[in-house]
Amino acid sequence: MLLMSQEIEIEFKNLVTRDEFTRLTSHFQIKEEDFSSQDNHYFDTKNDLLKENQSALRIREKSGTYTLTLKTPLHDDLLETNQTITKDEAELLLKGGRFPEGEVYDALISLQIPIPSLQHFGTLSTSRAEIDYMDGLLVFDKSSYLQKEDYELEYEVKERKRGETIFLHLLKELNIPLRKTDNKIKRFYLEKLKQNGQGPI
Repeated sequence: MLLMSQEIEIEFKNLVTRDEFTRLTSHFQIKEEDFSSQDNHYFDTKNDLLKENQSALRIREKSGTYTLTLKTPLHDDLLETNQTITKDEAELLLKGGRFPEGEVYDALISLQIPIPSLQHFGTLSTSRAEIDYMDGLLVFDKSSYLQKEDYELEYEVKERKRGETIFLHLLKELNIPLRKTDNKIKRFYLEKLKQNGQGPI
């Protein structure tokens, strides 16, 4: 049974070039003022226990609000556990201080993650626009991290099979190739390893 703070995330994503992104925003009449900014602050233990569990922990800072989110695998999708925290709690956590109690804390305990070992390892900033599209949410993201920028189209849906059909049809209609696309935290990890002169995960 899902808690009120939990939701199943079903989404499809595709990295696009800058030109394709411009074509997409033009096609859907997305203007510059439709974008809003958000920062994702990522956490893991020094030995990457969350990554080893195909999980991710972040604070999302958006419009003065702070949401702590733990993503864990659930079949083909992800289970999101969300918890609203205060600015003070977020700032304390970013500095390596006390982890706020609540749903995310409890979920980490159940994963046997040593909470005192969690540390902030980086921030990814995204400029995002969203529109309703065919029973789902179409998301246009420009992200910057580690002196790198990328562009991405996401489609968030309630039902996987129909959502995938719609998403693939849209890419085909706009002549955009389907590309293997890792989620943002993995792209951050990979870029960090690359810059440190290490191989892929």
